[in-house]
Amino acid sequence: MRARDRQSGFTIVELLTALALTALILAATTGLVNNAFGTSAAVGERNLLLQQARFAMDRIVRITSHSTKLLLPMPDNPSTNWPENIREQTVPASPPVGSSTFASAVLAVTLPEYVDLDADGFPDADDDRDGRIDEDFANDAQHDFLAGIMLIDDDGDGAFDEGSDSADDDEDGVSDEDPLDGIDNDGDGRIDEDPPSDNNGDVCPGLCGVDDDRNGMIDDGGNDDDDEDGSDFEDGYDPVVFYLDGDALMERMPVPWNEDGNSTPDGPVDGRDFVAAVIADNVTLLRFERIEAASSPLVRIELEMTGPSGVTISLSARTRVGGAL
Repeated sequence: MRARDRQSGFTIVELLTALALTALILAATTGLVNNAFGTSAAVGERNLLLQQARFAMDRIVRITSHSTKLLLPMPDNPSTNWPENIREQTVPASPPVGSSTFASAVLAVTLPEYVDLDADGFPDADDDRDGRIDEDFANDAQHDFLAGIMLIDDDGDGAFDEGSDSADDDEDGVSDEDPLDGIDNDGDGRIDEDPPSDNNGDVCPGLCGVDDDRNGMIDDGGNDDDDEDGSDFEDGYDPVVFYLDGDALMERMPVPWNEDGNSTPDGPVDGRDFVAAVIADNVTLLRFERIEAASSPLVRIELEMTGPSGVTISLSARTRVGGAL
């Protein structure tokens, strides 16, 4: 009987040992499961960030490579103590360089010819529907009635739309000092960045002594008629702008309709009409660098994004302005 009693159950020591082993196995299994879920969540977050970053980078590269002119960043101005050719911004904000008061990242190029948002068969950049783009602009080259590009810090000093003169296209405090002649007329390291209404400053319609529109007549029209088509100021720059709003990377696109509701002083559609859309969020670093080259400038782009759990991804690219044309 005593032998059978000993074989009918487990001792307390055996039970405690079994429970301890079970607890260890469960703890290990739970850790593995949690790690698996955690790894899966991190991979999913990283993939989502990469998807957004690649979409944003593709948008920026495509538009820049199909544009005819880089508006911002400007070439570096030797008279300032911050590099205007580099526009970098971080979230949280990094300290500004030199006497600039805020570090902002911004890229602005002229609207590519392939964009036709209203599907009327004409490029949106061809404001006067004459088959040419950006060929006849006023003192206010962007036609937005403000200095520089509306709501944008053009020269990287921390302020936007500086001064009261909309003809000051580069926000340097002087208007119409650099016509389209391939020369740095004001010695600021930039070329052709602030033209007058007679865009090349030769006091002739179009180019002096040239039949610009091939109609058989030379220098017909007024001095401000830069394409000799009989109209003045009808086709200025239409800037596409990329910038940060908080941690959101924005794309600002000009539109060929009256988006803002203004119809004065000279028509319902002008440089104040645009739409802005988020193309990536959770951005922690955005950097645009202008690199001068013989044919046309290069733009180096750096984009860093950080997810809610701390996962960080970085992408960079370099593209030539107009390189796809």
